[in-house]
Amino acid sequence: MSSSSDDAIEVQALKADSFGRIALMRDDRGLFVRRDLRHVPLWLRVPAWWLARREARALQQVHGLHDVPQLLRWDGRRLDRSYMDGAAMYQRPPHGDLAYFRRARRLLQQLHRRGLAHNDLAKEANWLVLADGRPGIIDFQLATRGQPRSRWMRLLAREDLRHLLKHKRTYCPQALTPVERRVLKRHSWLREAWFATGKPVYRFVTRRILKWEDNEGQGPKP
Repeated sequence: MSSSSDDAIEVQALKADSFGRIALMRDDRGLFVRRDLRHVPLWLRVPAWWLARREARALQQVHGLHDVPQLLRWDGRRLDRSYMDGAAMYQRPPHGDLAYFRRARRLLQQLHRRGLAHNDLAKEANWLVLADGRPGIIDFQLATRGQPRSRWMRLLAREDLRHLLKHKRTYCPQALTPVERRVLKRHSWLREAWFATGKPVYRFVTRRILKWEDNEGQGPKP
């Protein structure tokens, strides 16, 4: 999906890292969010393009679903998505808000039924508290598409749920059900493999090579 939006003006820079620059933009149709890859260092252009294309395909998968961004344009260099009015979970914590977590679980179920697992919901920055208090989900760069009933997708969906329940345990612990507590205690082989192999590599690349200091999505370190 692609079309021209060269008349857009930047309203506010939201984030800039080694994989692109994210800004709030405005054109004659209103506000939207742009991920711009044009200033990515040469040695990172291929992975940055791969991640952006992955996000574009994920957003196509959930086209029309409420409370996730809608893909507006993707031309290989810029990804434009709809703007969602809200704040990250760590900026507007849903303390004691059981309705938020019930809606968040329904939203996750809708994603999973469409054959999409997010894979990055441990980060509070990827959960929004929208202006009216509803949950929203953003940043689909690491999302996986597949058959919802396959063993692999069901495993990934369960990990998405575990991450949501960890946030519920933080902000609404009194509302955890016995079943949810059991889900939190049950660690999959995928989680164990990630902590044993993937996470050390992730930390080395992001902190030593890319110099990221965003506390894994929970805001800048003081």
